[in-house]
Amino acid sequence: MTSPAPTGNGHTNGQTNGQTGWNAMLARVGFIELDARARAAALLDDGTARELCGPFDRIESPWLEPQDVVPASDDGVVVVRGRLDGRPAVVIAIEQAFQGGGIGEVSGVKIAASLSLAARDTREGAPTVAVLLLETGGVRLQEANLGLATVAEVCSALLELRALQPVVGVIAGSMGCFGGMSIAAGLCSTLIMTREGRLGLNGPQVIESEAGVAEFDASDPTLIWAIDGGAQRTGTGLADVLVLDDVAAVRSAVIEAAGRGAPGEHRSRRLRESRTRLDAVDPADPPEPADLAAVWARAVPAEGDRR
Repeated sequence: MTSPAPTGNGHTNGQTNGQTGWNAMLARVGFIELDARARAAALLDDGTARELCGPFDRIESPWLEPQDVVPASDDGVVVVRGRLDGRPAVVIAIEQAFQGGGIGEVSGVKIAASLSLAARDTREGAPTVAVLLLETGGVRLQEANLGLATVAEVCSALLELRALQPVVGVIAGSMGCFGGMSIAAGLCSTLIMTREGRLGLNGPQVIESEAGVAEFDASDPTLIWAIDGGAQRTGTGLADVLVLDDVAAVRSAVIEAAGRGAPGEHRSRRLRESRTRLDAVDPADPPEPADLAAVWARAVPAEGDRR
């Protein structure tokens, strides 16, 4: 039984009711249940995956052990070259089980260098798509300034590549994508999410600690997913495609996004649209999360007036 195919309007095709729906549910393979290495391999064509800077190369952070943190031999980022539906691709996956997916000097450089090399290969006649599997809380606290610097390098390399080839972002797990890496997510040509995924610049606990529980109750999962969850982010246009947590569905969505190429205008360049959306919200009387999509839909300028 096949999984529901993703659509381009931020929704998935629904399952039929009854036995068909149950069979599909039981047959699916959860993408978020895989570790970073398995997720990367699952997206690429069979037999084409080749890991770069793997754990046996032992390129690990020198800053963690002095702070009594056991380093990872791949620093929590997996880079795999291969083919995606026949086209050259590089998949960069962040391992959420290591330091909550936190980005440090080494892991950030691995991401930035991979994107830059994909851009180089593209310019030299081998067009290479990049896929970012983003499960991260942002910059690793133990490497704060170094992590911030490398996130800037990641964003710069992403902008370099997206001018040449699609950069597809995927946020699948409940760890979500926060902090500086959420900026990288916003720069992707296409951003794919599951309902379980979360996306935000500041995480709920950070907002609560800075502004108080009245601003954001970080103990309320319903509130958290109503604001940061995949359904809300696609519904409000901050992500592009909502898919089922299923390996086949995620791979299908990534292939479709890569084949579609770069959008006519990237979301990060639609400045007038962003300003209009912000102006439509009164901070003293914000809309309910369920109403935000409708508020922004009324406020967005007509197509062709975005700049």
